[in-house]
Amino acid sequence: ALRPARATSGSTVPMDYHWLGPRRDARLSPRTGVVPFVALLLLQRRPVAGRALLVTGPSCPGHGLCRSTVQEQTRKQVTLLNATAQDLFSLYLKCQGEPFSSDSDKLCNPSGVFFPAFRVNRTSERKEVMVAMYKLFAFLNASLGNITRDQEELNPTAKELLDRLHNTTKTTRGLISNLTCLLCKNYNIFQVDVSYGESSKGKSTFKKKQQGCQVLRKYVQVIAQAARVLLPHLSPP
Repeated sequence: ALRPARATSGSTVPMDYHWLGPRRDARLSPRTGVVPFVALLLLQRRPVAGRALLVTGPSCPGHGLCRSTVQEQTRKQVTLLNATAQDLFSLYLKCQGEPFSSDSDKLCNPSGVFFPAFRVNRTSERKEVMVAMYKLFAFLNASLGNITRDQEELNPTAKELLDRLHNTTKTTRGLISNLTCLLCKNYNIFQVDVSYGESSKGKSTFKKKQQGCQVLRKYVQVIAQAARVLLPHLSPP
């Protein structure tokens, strides 16, 4: 089903429609699909496939949790993710073996994999950019949890790959936390409709590997675009 994206704040953010995927946790806010920020932060505690814990609250948490360096930290985190995305994808391919190592263009084509729409650009309003970034990295964090779980099962001795997946997830968690602070502090946005991809749980070994490489290839493309759009909004005045 299609559902409009929604941000809760003093003013509205332009709506866009996106596919919520075949699975939606029943504990999301009834009929809205809106996930409170605190729920997404709790989500980071364990790798899951797009499931969110419901935590109710009428408004933003206290702004005192935001450090004075939050904007600079956010800029550095986006820069780091962009700089390491291609290496993560290449290492992932290497560890999957054939036919992924030699036929990645075909097998890892991301055209058939869901990824949040990213329609903002450098001329978009800063608030709109921040909301789009939150949707993107919340989705990515859940996807990384999916991929990490599969790789721990399929390639338990691939220490370098697992370390990179864990480090990328850790950076993404910090980025989500910082985006939460910026959205609450600057725009009083405390709820964002977030969509997740399909879980790979129960799929064949080949399908698990393929879904991982499709998501990571798309990630390489999208994080580069995200960095180009977001970084000018985070630069010092």
